[in-house]
Amino acid sequence: MSVKKLNLGCGNDIRKGWINLDSIYLPGVDIIHDLEKLPLPFSDEEFDEVLCQDILEHLEYIPLLKELYRILKFGGKLVIRVPHFTSINNFDDPTHKKLFSIRTFEFFTKKSRFKVTHYFDYHISYSKIVFSKGPFIYNYLLEFVVNSCSRIQRFYEMSFLSRIFPAENIILEIVK
Repeated sequence: MSVKKLNLGCGNDIRKGWINLDSIYLPGVDIIHDLEKLPLPFSDEEFDEVLCQDILEHLEYIPLLKELYRILKFGGKLVIRVPHFTSINNFDDPTHKKLFSIRTFEFFTKKSRFKVTHYFDYHISYSKIVFSKGPFIYNYLLEFVVNSCSRIQRFYEMSFLSRIFPAENIILEIVK
């Protein structure tokens, strides 16, 4: 039995062995579909893995997360990359509608501190705040320290540190 993978909002990031979906035709795109028009053209529990890389910030993403929950198999994983709320990329791109914290996706898990039970039963298996490297050599150490535990991630976001040392992205994996 083969693993079925969906690359959602793929743009030019065409992945071999994946179903590449985007809202416009680009070379390598397998399915053209507007992500704000739900349902997605897939069966219930069809995918083992869904990749949402640099797409959720452009959408009203809560209905899409619910739809992704529908098409993911039990135990399937959803890998997400979004800009961190301190990222300059949020303001460079005028099509960005949403900002994200490391804790944003906790809202959609059953065991969250928000005590919300009417969304989904995702489980966060991995989360990381990513910093721009390039000439900022100190960001290597900062990224290591900030991601050493969830309490330090929260402290970083709540304190002056996130304003002095802005992050670039959040990467997380959530499992159905």
